[in-house]
Amino acid sequence: MSKDEVGLDPIVIGEVSAPPFVRLPNPTQLFIDRALRLRALAARSQIAPYLRFLSDLVELQYRIQDGLPEPSIPNEDALRRSEQHGMPALDPGVVVSDSAFDATCAVLFGAAADLTMPAAAVAALARVQNATPALQGAMQRAVLDQDVPEDALAEHAYVAAALQVHFARRAARLDPGLLGPIDEGRLCPSCGCPPVATMVVDWKGAHSSRFCSCPLCGTLWHYVRIKCALCGSTKGIGYQELEDGDGSVKAETCDVCHRYVKVLYQTKVVDLDPVADDVASLGLDLLMRSGPYRRGSFNPFLLGY
Repeated sequence: MSKDEVGLDPIVIGEVSAPPFVRLPNPTQLFIDRALRLRALAARSQIAPYLRFLSDLVELQYRIQDGLPEPSIPNEDALRRSEQHGMPALDPGVVVSDSAFDATCAVLFGAAADLTMPAAAVAALARVQNATPALQGAMQRAVLDQDVPEDALAEHAYVAAALQVHFARRAARLDPGLLGPIDEGRLCPSCGCPPVATMVVDWKGAHSSRFCSCPLCGTLWHYVRIKCALCGSTKGIGYQELEDGDGSVKAETCDVCHRYVKVLYQTKVVDLDPVADDVASLGLDLLMRSGPYRRGSFNPFLLGY
């Protein structure tokens, strides 16, 4: 296991390193790339059946988008006020039950019924489809509050999939120039969620810079390296990985808050996806359970860990 990471966000010789503050999602491409990554990961994973199921579900997330109603977003004045007060543009604490979200749920849940999945997953989907509006609303809030009951993990994964589509479509319509850091950069500037993971990117003009990734809307935002993405501390930061790992996924640990969040190195594997690779690297989470650090990030497809 490695303990230290060498280097901060670099000055690139021959190229001005000026990473953007935020990169908003392309809702279609986001889920296409994630589905392809899940399939590639499934080919060599001990949890291959689950990754294949997720790849099918994620494929539905991009296929259902054609024909969905236009989602609602705050007007420019509201966005400016949010930025001035350090608030996210899209408040995740308020479930937006507009026609676009209602349609997203109906279409996604209906299409998911045709997926190949175990009987328990079929039953969970039926419970979601047959839930009263009040119960569905409670499920939505549980996902947004990252407080999902352990006896209903499967049901909430379907709800989370619908929320991801809806919030990615909303975030894509924001003006990046009206977004600013939330909670000193620890939360998504679009929707206020904490990161599912962070990623050291290989982009032109931002090579080896780190970005946090939102598990809900897919927004990426710049965050300096060797700094806890959960509490903001720059002291007691360490890095751990599996002994047989290739260096592309590490757990960044913090001795101040005693939590960890994964760091993915796109500089080593270019097609990494924060949500997909977080799930596929479950072995690292299992390893970390035996130590003093607890998982500090939320992934709706990795509930219970």
